[in-house]
Amino acid sequence: MDFLDRLAEPGLDLLERVDTLLATGAPEGHRVWPLLRRMQVLPGDALRGFLDLRPGPLATAGHAVRRHVHGYDHACAALTDPVLWSGSAATAYGQSRATLLRHLDEGPESLVGRLEATAGYADALADWVEGSRLAAARALAEAIGSAEAVAVVAATSAGRATAQTGRSAVGAVAAAEIGARVLAVLCVAYDGVETLLRQWSPSLAESPWRPGGARFRPDTGGGPPGGRTTRVGW
Repeated sequence: MDFLDRLAEPGLDLLERVDTLLATGAPEGHRVWPLLRRMQVLPGDALRGFLDLRPGPLATAGHAVRRHVHGYDHACAALTDPVLWSGSAATAYGQSRATLLRHLDEGPESLVGRLEATAGYADALADWVEGSRLAAARALAEAIGSAEAVAVVAATSAGRATAQTGRSAVGAVAAAEIGARVLAVLCVAYDGVETLLRQWSPSLAESPWRPGGARFRPDTGGGPPGGRTTRVGW
């Protein structure tokens, strides 16, 4: 349980009241309007969805992906064992082996490179979630302890009939202020994750197989590797 979890219950209660007031309108020209248009959701609903984001599963996924790298290390080690035979078949095998080694583990576009990038992306997302939850918690703590919160609670405690007919100007302004604070923090958070996606997307692309070298075709000589020179198809 982190700081945001501890503030979730009182924070959601306050933001539900804020949503009730904002549903009837906000002061004209208030900074909450562009935030509402961009997020397309009221502050309480925005926070409720954000509470489900956890860094733990993403960090675990990063560790799990890195464990697969060891399997590729073993495969590469097997492919680098010396070949005790010669001829065109051995040459063809050597070229195919070199191509496969490059595909497995040579540079950022190799399979290992993509695995490491995927793990790094998961780690970056975990860091983003952790930092964003802390920022949201701070904004929520500020909102709960503010004078605007007192005005919002007062404006939403007068009964159901009042809630349906409108609120005082003080309550509306207070709700808009709290809503703007919370939505602004969440907008920054979502800007951050969009930046992460743009930064990591090139490293997360598919690793294409690029066969290299000339293709050997069988001749009529036949014979086992290490004996007569034999051409084989690859």
